[in-house]
Amino acid sequence: MRLRTRQLLLAAALGREKHLGRAAAELGISQPAATRLLQELEETLGARLFERHARGMLPTAAGEVLVRYARQVLNDFGATRRELAALAAGLHGTLRVGSVPSALPPLLAPALARFKAQHARVAVAIEVATSDVMLVQLARGEVELMLGRLVEGHHDDEHETVPLLDEPQVAVARLAHPLHDTAGGAAGGATLTLRELARWPWVVQPPGSPQAGRFMAMMREAGAHRRIDVTETASTVATTALLEASDMLAVMPASLAAHYARLGVLRELPLALPLRVPDIHLVWRRSREFSAPAAAFRDIVLAQAAAARGAAA
Repeated sequence: MRLRTRQLLLAAALGREKHLGRAAAELGISQPAATRLLQELEETLGARLFERHARGMLPTAAGEVLVRYARQVLNDFGATRRELAALAAGLHGTLRVGSVPSALPPLLAPALARFKAQHARVAVAIEVATSDVMLVQLARGEVELMLGRLVEGHHDDEHETVPLLDEPQVAVARLAHPLHDTAGGAAGGATLTLRELARWPWVVQPPGSPQAGRFMAMMREAGAHRRIDVTETASTVATTALLEASDMLAVMPASLAAHYARLGVLRELPLALPLRVPDIHLVWRRSREFSAPAAAFRDIVLAQAAAARGAAA
């Protein structure tokens, strides 16, 4: 409780910069002042926090704990400042939500449409990334909820999770791709195989995402993984742009493929992929209290999911 804001700012800056002079410059103070601030911080906590190495000032085990804490506190300060600014502008708070790209058309877009219809004066900020990146943002408090998947290294006991969507993965290509003709067009002729598809270049998500490892495992099991031409990106915009401009192929959830098919951009290939990824969940941290907008949005998402399950039954 004796920690001061400037000490937390220094800890966070040192964690980023790994250099006392650059951290001091970031805070607008002299290096001797930063040295005194760090000494006071270590005396307060009774622990060595940073050590000098050839690569700069590196945190000790205790320092890593403090850097994580400082980042969390400063993110909370930032969120509070944004909400206060929103209130001053005549709004009623800010909703910060994260999503994987595949959850946008079937889940996030309809839920946000309902939310904005009921809470038009709430400012909404949407972060879109892969699940591994989004979970880090959730831990830092940069988003309050996320629509995504739990991945290795993130423990269920740290999160509340509600499964929302389980759907097949499909292979897609641009409308004029030669494979559509090979497969007999929209009427459906010959069924393609993974060995045939492995001859074409692919756009896949980067390592660490739930899809990436499963994609390569699928290709290995089919004996089609050797010399496969892969371009990695987490961006749905980049993926669709590459598919439109070339004969690349990609894997995406069926609902996202249907969304781009309706827009006349891509078309699904006739191949049942033996590829399963974890369900999309609504995820939030157990250790954090919701803002009023986040609580309202969660209720809308859960009600929407319950209605969809009822309609399916």
